[in-house]
Amino acid sequence: MRGFGNLALGLLGATSLAIASDVHDLKKDTFTSFIEEHDLVLAEFFAPWCGHCKALAPEYEAAATALKEKDIALAKIDCTEESDLCQSYGVEGYPTLKLFRGPDNVTPYTGQRKADAIVSYMTKQSLPAVSTIDKDSIEEFKTEDKVVLIAFFAADDKASNESFSSAASSLRDSYLFGATNDAALAKAEGVKQPAIVLYKSFDEGKDTFTEQFTKEAIESFAKVASVPLVGEVGPETYSGYMAAGIPLAYIFAETPEEREELAKEFKPLAVKHKGAINFATIDAKAFGQHAANLNLEVGKFPAFAIQKTDKNQKFPYDQSKKLTEKEIGKFVDDFVAGKLEPSIKSEPIPESQEGPVTVIVAKNYDEIVINNDKDVLVEFYAPWCGHCKALAPKYEELAAMYSSPELSKLVTIAKVDATANDVPDEIQGFPTIKLFPAGKKDSPIDYSGSRTIEDLAAFIKENGSHKVDASEAEQIELREEGSEMPHQAPAATESAKETVKSVVSEAAEAVKTAVKGTDDEVDEHDEL
Repeated sequence: MRGFGNLALGLLGATSLAIASDVHDLKKDTFTSFIEEHDLVLAEFFAPWCGHCKALAPEYEAAATALKEKDIALAKIDCTEESDLCQSYGVEGYPTLKLFRGPDNVTPYTGQRKADAIVSYMTKQSLPAVSTIDKDSIEEFKTEDKVVLIAFFAADDKASNESFSSAASSLRDSYLFGATNDAALAKAEGVKQPAIVLYKSFDEGKDTFTEQFTKEAIESFAKVASVPLVGEVGPETYSGYMAAGIPLAYIFAETPEEREELAKEFKPLAVKHKGAINFATIDAKAFGQHAANLNLEVGKFPAFAIQKTDKNQKFPYDQSKKLTEKEIGKFVDDFVAGKLEPSIKSEPIPESQEGPVTVIVAKNYDEIVINNDKDVLVEFYAPWCGHCKALAPKYEELAAMYSSPELSKLVTIAKVDATANDVPDEIQGFPTIKLFPAGKKDSPIDYSGSRTIEDLAAFIKENGSHKVDASEAEQIELREEGSEMPHQAPAATESAKETVKSVVSEAAEAVKTAVKGTDDEVDEHDEL
């Protein structure tokens, strides 16, 4: 009976947990009314078998409990039961999180999948872009998040007000913004109007901005001052470092003691280069594989490398040398002075391009993507990525639509293994799809639609410089009657179609084998 008693207690405990949940379980018939009743809702679209969803569950629950007192609702929708509802919101992978401000105002959640990150993000979303601060609320506001910015300017200083509000609207997903025109409060905080103080829960506790108020200057200040002098790279901070817009110096070490020691030793370098380079330690035991992404030898730690994030260039430090402030300092100085050449990782250039999808490697990237007058669609993939494998047959079929002599002069459908080749952009998820329009190669367009052949083709037509409609390629007009082409083209076309069908069929079968029994989860990321 003792065993049954324990089982009963376990079931009772599980029931209590279910009853006590602060996450609202929504169905098709309750979803719309719930969204309409709440000003702000974060909704998770999930599947019970999804591994990432299971990992998110306790974090999501903790966040829901913390946000309940702020009247911010978190909800979940089981897509295996509510497939129509999930499809209506374009859910393709699990978990998918979306922010609702009413049924028609929907945006993707862009924060990390940790309780504190969800709480921080939703708190920012619940407040106005700029909160009004006074002497009674300033102390509480300072501690609302790890980083908050408060502007101090006169009531009639419209220029400062507009610039600060504009920057706040742009960065509201990342930071909390407040403002006050109380001159006495500014004096009490040790600043002279106009000024901005960034309060933070680390390093020296605050940074002050006293330059001219422009949107660009304020944004730059926020991104630099909000980063620790020597922080730590991890799943919660990685995207922030990538978005900072300045190079990142990685310090790989296997133990907390060694990371702390190296952080202390390199702190003077971080101070010296503040605003030019971010420094951060990284757990080499947990994220050692990331060293390979920086062209370092995995397992040979401690190690140091600089990544130029805007161009995704890597500058690994010689791993046969010891890491010292003096030597690393010289290495960093040479980097800043432009004396170092980036390390380039590349697969061999293919001897021939087989199949309709053009294969890119680092050594031919510029030739295929940049230095031409074509619209180039590029899939950045990883060999282990299940979603990439699922996309492969459709991507082959898409490429075949542009394989005619006429269209191939205007459009290239290409792919690159971003784990084996250095590419100019830092790719944070797989697959990532970008269009590089002819004449506008420096402004690639990210694709975020459904991964269907029709939608991808429409994306190319709408955003490409040549406005190519691939559907017309299915109908070859034979204009010159009596020429050899009218007799040969149909046969050639049918042959090409059969070849594509064969390739697609083989790829589809490979995908079935590869993903059988695995989770069909949200876009896959590297270990960070």
